Amino acid sequence: MRILLLVFIVVPIVEMWLLIQVGGVIGALPTIASVLLTAMIGLALLRRQGLSTLLRVNQRMESGELPAQEMLEGIVLAVSGALLLTPGFFTDAIGFAGLTPVIRQWLVRRLVGRVKVFEGGVVGASVHREEKNNNTLEGEYWREEDEP
Repeated sequence: MRILLLVFIVVPIVEMWLLIQVGGVIGALPTIASVLLTAMIGLALLRRQGLSTLLRVNQRMESGELPAQEMLEGIVLAVSGALLLTPGFFTDAIGFAGLTPVIRQWLVRRLVGRVKVFEGGVVGASVHREEKNNNTLEGEYWREEDEP
């Protein structure tokens, strides 16, 4: 929680400092134009890579596999896109890093080890715990086409 608070305080200060420094060197209008240009380029890259990730999710699901890595890549892409829309050079750098496939896949590999994914193909379920043993679940399940 403290780290998140620190991020929300430090990042805007770093952004303002960078914008002032760059604006002092190249001027205000070119600085604003470069911030807008990086946002447009980032959104174009995000659209292309997001569609590619979505296609890979569909392919894995059609083959009966759980697209955990692709789903995490989608989350990284969404966060990167939000960072690219935030005005500033620091957040743009982090956003572009998240759009770089090598960096994104490295980050996702690190996250996959920490995230627990439960695979299920059940559309409807009725489950209750057995009183004697809290580790045993007893219940019924059905698929949409077999729905009672």
